Amino acid sequence: MANIKELKKKIKSTKGTLKITSAMKLVSAAKLAKAQQAIQSSRPYAGELEDTIKTISALVENYSHQYLNENKENKRAALLVISANKGLCGGYNSQLAKEVKKFLANTDMDVKTYFIGKKVRELILSDVNEGKFYEFEKVEPSYLEIQGVAKELGDLFSSGEFGKVYIAYNVFKSAIEFVPTVKTALPMTLEEEELKKVEEDFPFDFKYDPSPEALLDTLIPEAYMSTVYTCVLDGLAAEHGSRMSAMDSAVSNCKDAIRTQTLKMNKLRQAAITTELIEVVSGAESLKG
Repeated sequence: MANIKELKKKIKSTKGTLKITSAMKLVSAAKLAKAQQAIQSSRPYAGELEDTIKTISALVENYSHQYLNENKENKRAALLVISANKGLCGGYNSQLAKEVKKFLANTDMDVKTYFIGKKVRELILSDVNEGKFYEFEKVEPSYLEIQGVAKELGDLFSSGEFGKVYIAYNVFKSAIEFVPTVKTALPMTLEEEELKKVEEDFPFDFKYDPSPEALLDTLIPEAYMSTVYTCVLDGLAAEHGSRMSAMDSAVSNCKDAIRTQTLKMNKLRQAAITTELIEVVSGAESLKG
């Protein structure tokens, strides 16, 4: 059974942990506010641009772009995994690692895996064919740095080395919710059902200025870059939200532990005082006898 001195040490140590987790919670909350604003601004633009390009490319006849060309015979694929460089963020990394393993187990593609963030890489490195681990100047990469990553994978797709490019990341829903996802970044083509729906919704063609070919040649690379960057922003927002939630739970646990240990220490102290009083009274009574 712990004595009072040991409990005092535990309480002091737990209070130190409480200060650290409280500070991490505040830092994550501040970063989350910034990241949430960024993803909420970027996601509608990226989604609408991608949908528009897919629609126009489906309607324009005799148009071809390297990012639209699907080679079903090519069974090699690149998978870009976007995770965190640090832990202490709940199930953020472990759930994404589980989703990546599930994807790799169910696909018939020969997948080469690229990484942004080291935590999921550490969890699945022994199970994958590693391509490249990307490192950046700062913890949060800039648009230009992500543009370089996207261009490198896009060039490998265009050259025919890969038939598909996938992105694995956590989709930010709220501060306490994210969804591990693997999506297709290239080729940017519509599924057969989606293509039929577009043809039904748009039985007419649009008027373009400049030509649809000139528009698509400019916008398709932009949409691809925007998609990759939005996935990174999603991952960052989900990371900060998950870490804030994890630190909030840690703060609550620390407070409960301090409360429990303090109560236990007070009971031991009270028992010690009671024992001393009994001894004094017993001694006094024995002297009277």
